[in-house]
Order: sequence, then C-alpha cells, then structure tokens
Amino acid sequence: MSLQEIDAKMFSKMFLAAAKSLENKKEWINELNVFPVPDGDTGTNMTMTIMSAAREVSALGDSADMESLCKAISSGSLRGARGNSGVILSQLFRGFTKRIKTEKVMTIPVLTEAFDKAVETAYKAVMKPKEGTILTVARGVADKAKELAAEGCEDMETFISSVLEQARYVLSQTPEMLPVLKQAGVVDSGGQGLVEVLSGALDAFLGKEIDLTVPEASNERAGRGSASEAKEEAEIRFGYCTEFIIMLSRNFNIKAEMDFKAYLESIGDSIVCVTDDDVVKVHVHTNDPGLAIQKALKYGALSNIKIDNMRLEHQEKLFQEKQEQKAEPPKDYGFIAVSAGDGLGEIFKSLGVDYIIEGGQTMNPSTADILSAVDKVNAKTIFILPNNKNIILAANQAAELTTDKDLLVIPSKTIPQGITAIINFMPELSADENEENMIREIANVHTAQVTYAVRDTVIDDKEIKKGDYMGLGDQGILSVGTSVNEVAKAAVAEMVTEESELISIYYGSDVTEEDAEAFRSQVEEANASCDVELQYGGQPIYYYVMSVE
Repeated sequence: MSLQEIDAKMFSKMFLAAAKSLENKKEWINELNVFPVPDGDTGTNMTMTIMSAAREVSALGDSADMESLCKAISSGSLRGARGNSGVILSQLFRGFTKRIKTEKVMTIPVLTEAFDKAVETAYKAVMKPKEGTILTVARGVADKAKELAAEGCEDMETFISSVLEQARYVLSQTPEMLPVLKQAGVVDSGGQGLVEVLSGALDAFLGKEIDLTVPEASNERAGRGSASEAKEEAEIRFGYCTEFIIMLSRNFNIKAEMDFKAYLESIGDSIVCVTDDDVVKVHVHTNDPGLAIQKALKYGALSNIKIDNMRLEHQEKLFQEKQEQKAEPPKDYGFIAVSAGDGLGEIFKSLGVDYIIEGGQTMNPSTADILSAVDKVNAKTIFILPNNKNIILAANQAAELTTDKDLLVIPSKTIPQGITAIINFMPELSADENEENMIREIANVHTAQVTYAVRDTVIDDKEIKKGDYMGLGDQGILSVGTSVNEVAKAAVAEMVTEESELISIYYGSDVTEEDAEAFRSQVEEANASCDVELQYGGQPIYYYVMSVE
C-alpha cells in the first residue's frame, strides 16, 4: 500500500536527504556559472545554506514534531543563507514551513498550498525577479502541484515524482528564457540546485538507502570576520602558559640543557630556560603542561608552578571588552563593509568603517555572518556596504532579522561603489537623507574588474578561451585578450566618456607595484583629461578593480 501522508519523521529524512543530494552535486552546479570566471559558487552557496538548516534538523533527532522541524529549517536556512541563490532557497523554505508548521502530517492538498506559499515568499524577497532562474523552476513546481491536486491525485509518490519531472522540464527551458544561458550552453545553476533538493527528497520518500549524516560546520568561511578576535584566537597555537622552577638534584650540564630545551620545543613555543646555580627557571606555551612537568621532574623537584589557560583569558578579555562596549552609549552611525584584500580593508577603515567582513567573490558571507558583525558595532544606525551583487540579498535578510538597531543596506555592487558611498556620507544629515544620497552617488560609478577565464565559451559575441583575461563591467564583458594590461586598458576605454573626471585603479595580490605603476602611466597617457589614482587593494582573483566617475 502506498504512503499517502508525510509525517514529521519522514519529513526530517526527506529534508536531510535533500541536503545531501545538493551537497553531492555542488561542484557540478558551480560549473554551470554563465561567466567563465573562477568564482562560480552557486552550488557552494546553496549547499552551505541548506546544510546550516540540516545541522539543526539533525540535532533534533527522530522524535521532533512538525513545528520543531519547521522552526529548525526556517531559522537555520535564513541565518546560513549565502549568495542570491542561497537566500532565495532560504525564502522558499521559509514560505513552505510557514504553511505546514501547524500540521501533524502533510497531505497532497497541504503540500500544494505549501509549494504555493514558498513561491510567494521567495518572489517577495527579490526586488526585481528574473525569469529563467530558480524562481521560475519553483513556480513551475507550484503550478504542477495545483494542477495535480485539481485533478484529484491521491497517490503521494505519483504527486512528488510528477512535481520533480515538471521541475526538470522547466529547468531545461531556462536557456530559452535567458539568452545568456543559451549562449553559454548551460541551464540556470540555481534552478539545478532546486531540482537536486527535490530529487533527494523523493529518494528518501521512496526508501532508498541514503547516508543522512550531516557534517559539522567547517571553518572554511566566506572570509567572515575582520582583523578580528577569531584570527587572534586562532593565533594561540598553544593554549597553556606554563611556568615553574626546577630545584636541581642531578647534573644539568650544557648537553642536558640542550636536550631539555629541544624537548620543550617539540611540545610548545615561547620557551625560556634560565639556569641559575642549583635552580632552572622554565617558561613554555604548550597544549599539555603535564608533559613539560613530567620531563622536568627527571632533573629535580619543582616549585612555583603556574599554569594559565591563555585561550580562556582571551575569551574573558573579549567578553569584558564587549561588556564595556555595551556600557558605552551607542554612537549615532556605524559602518560595515564586505571586502577582500588587506589594502581594500585598510582603505575602508581609513574612511570610517567600523567592521570589515572579509568576503566577496568566491566567499559570500552568510546572513549570520552579517548579523554577527552588526552585533559588534555599537551604533544606533548601521550602514552596510555589501560591495557585491551576490551579497545584497543576504544583507537585506540580515536587516529584516535585526531588531535592536537600524541596519540600512546600501546596495553597492562593487568595491568602488562602496568607497564612493561612504565618502559621500555626511554626519549632519539624517539616516534617511544619507541613505538616499549614498544610493544616488553609487549610480554614477562605473566599474570594471579584470580576471581570467576558466573555460572556453562565447558570451556577448566574444569568443573566450580558457586562460584568457577578461574585463568584466557592470552589465557584461567589456574586453577579452591575452594580456592583463591590454585587457584592463580596453575595459577603461569602454567606460570613459567626455564627462568622466576620475579613474581609480586598485591592484590585486597577483600584481606587482611596478607593473601597477606602469599600467597607471598608460591609463594617464590615454586619458589626459582625467585624474588617475592608483591604490593597493590586495584583492584575490581580480588583477585590477577599476572605476570611472
């Protein structure tokens, strides 16, 4: 007899299987990126989003009820959402779980309404929904579900299988809706991710053997943090500061002293070993003080033993600093910027940014990462500069979840736009006036970024070979070639107009200062009417980030 309802236990298995299915295909989904740049991360973003929820679901165990599961899925995916595709996936889950959380079991009518609520919620989250994307695939699923329910479908296996088949069909049509997909010869990567989610859920429903173990959250992060406490704690390689005095009872000659020091170096660092007549003063940072003490006892009795947990002290210091910060009255305005590259980080800090979230292309911070940054800035109103079009939705989601402060998202799509935004901040204006002014000013900034191609393709009628350099503009590819400087110059030429006054160049970690200076000279020569500024950005992947204003 076929199963006609889905209870909480089955739903939990289906969701975990969906997460594993997506995880297994994430690299393939990454390769569906339209532009052949080394930052196709749709599969990674969607996987990290669903895995954030899957860890919460897994922690609930087999006895969780529907409401608890829904809360775990919605909260986990919302906070773990990365990139536009991840945020949209989290919104689909949010709408879906909103409909089913009060049900004991899911029937076909309930599932149909849940699919419809999922699509409605996701479309509302995107300011300008684009067809031919994950949204279109999701809507195709909801429409098929309504069609099946209207026809009186009563078999759950048939229902889910038909919905998945429709999702695959709509996905196959996405190249007909977005010419850029057709030209690149791929389907929409976000839509493919959603298909994998549904496919995994069906496999679990059919009873297929699936490893539902959810891995722990890795430390691999989209550059979250800043010159931060996380980095400082990571630098505490050996956690215990260990000091003692050896009262010598046996010979401690030069060889014995060298052997003892060599042993201490094998188990720690920051070693001090000073011999004074019949005593030896010892200091070492180690993860196992007992080993140092045990070795020292071979030479005599010990006194003045002192062991401090440096990691705990560090955490207490951070806690104290946070308490002191809370005690201070909040300032009116604070700033958060997303940026990759030490040079760019210093530029933002010099302009007044309070906290840098290390991230950008290939490493989109999650909604939770942004909320963590917000918590660290003691201000009533905080402006966040995403500086990447794939981070704006996560920032908007963080703004919705922030309750104790006003988080205003300035939709900067590039680093130069973010720099322009904060330069145009005026403390004497209100938050709303500043928001309006900053958004208006970033519209005047045109940006190009130079990187390399990871595969052969044809885009915007430009034939691109693997290894070629590309100048990527705000709306598409500006230039292609085999020389970094020639491609960069051609990209600048595409952006400069008679009204242009300033050209800003930020060179990346793979460009020498000498080469960057030579490039600036070439740009100055070709654009005599413009001021040309060169600064070290240190950004990865992109040789040059350039803007024209």
